[in-house]
Amino acid sequence: MVEGQLVCSNCSSNVPFHHEDGICSCGGAFLVVYDLERIQRVWSKEEIARRSATMWRYKELLPIQRENDIVSLGEGWTPVLRFPEWEKKLSLGRLWVKREEQNPTGSFKARGFSVAVSLLKSRGIRRAAVPSNGNAASALAAYAARAGMEAFVFVPMDCPGMIVEEALRYGAETCRVDGLIHDAGKLIEDGKQKEGWFNVGTAKEPGRVEGKKTMGLELAEQLGWKVPHVIVYPTGGGSGLIGIWKALCELKELGMIEGDLPRFVSVQETGCTPVVDAMHSGAERLVPYGESTTASPIGVRVPNPPAGDLILSILRETGGTAVAVTREEIRLAQRAMGLQGISASPEGAATWAGLIRLRESGDVQAGERVLLFNTAHALKYLPWPAPASVPVARNYQEFAVNRNKG
Repeated sequence: MVEGQLVCSNCSSNVPFHHEDGICSCGGAFLVVYDLERIQRVWSKEEIARRSATMWRYKELLPIQRENDIVSLGEGWTPVLRFPEWEKKLSLGRLWVKREEQNPTGSFKARGFSVAVSLLKSRGIRRAAVPSNGNAASALAAYAARAGMEAFVFVPMDCPGMIVEEALRYGAETCRVDGLIHDAGKLIEDGKQKEGWFNVGTAKEPGRVEGKKTMGLELAEQLGWKVPHVIVYPTGGGSGLIGIWKALCELKELGMIEGDLPRFVSVQETGCTPVVDAMHSGAERLVPYGESTTASPIGVRVPNPPAGDLILSILRETGGTAVAVTREEIRLAQRAMGLQGISASPEGAATWAGLIRLRESGDVQAGERVLLFNTAHALKYLPWPAPASVPVARNYQEFAVNRNKG
């Protein structure tokens, strides 16, 4: 069972909660809303502090009513570390990194799939599919396995081989797609009716945003219910950034944090920067990237974020911005974070590289408090060949033919 209503971020349409609703007919993203007055009567900072150290300590702000529907591997409550040496180098008041690589399956994606798979379980759905640049594939595979569901994951050809291997070990039917993440998404949609799988891709349902929202709830609590001036986040599909913003909006309405929300900054890699381009051009709407991109195979390589207009709205309403960094800047940032004891994914290191640029441009000023997100573990991206047994397809028809051959 679930609780809540869905409200469109664009036209404000209010509809009953449905696990399969992600995008409104107007193109806006559906977001879950809660009875915050009721929650305010039962919540307190002291009560939350006594709860178990997982993301489910915030259960009243998650769309699951029955505890036996929760599918969990112990995700959440990842540490926030401070970096005094770099605070001095960059003349910052505070610099923190939230270490999402310590989640199950080694990335923040665990949070979203804990909620998304819990919602599927509550509705009796037994098959789930996801298009992914990598970490979402292995996360769905793990949580589906935990729930006793079938998982189908579709990744680009250049998805890190170790992540492909990981998805296989969790028992997911895995396919490499000759194309990018949106091609994988089309394959799933084309096969949905025949296969009977549910598409848990970005913005296809509300659970993933709600799970990732717990990053925002946690950082507020971990920083003593005071928020930083700036949050820097790697942005591909953008559901993590949307979730963190939503969490802080809810906490503000509950009276648990005071003052302005942080300025949100999206970081993308040069070669696939639809959010950066729209912010810098002043465009009202995001313009998708074309088929060609030179970006490396990491999670920020999403040519057409499904909730792109909401991402732009968040950046602008909070006074934030977007910044592009190069592959070489990401590599140097990974090394810098490694020398601080942090195993940073390319996406996580992009936030560090982005911060350097933001200080140079003055978008982050001396004395400000800044929080970065390391979204995944570096070791998942080590050179590792994908198993030769993994089929390759350009579309659903080829996937079905290859599967029958197998």
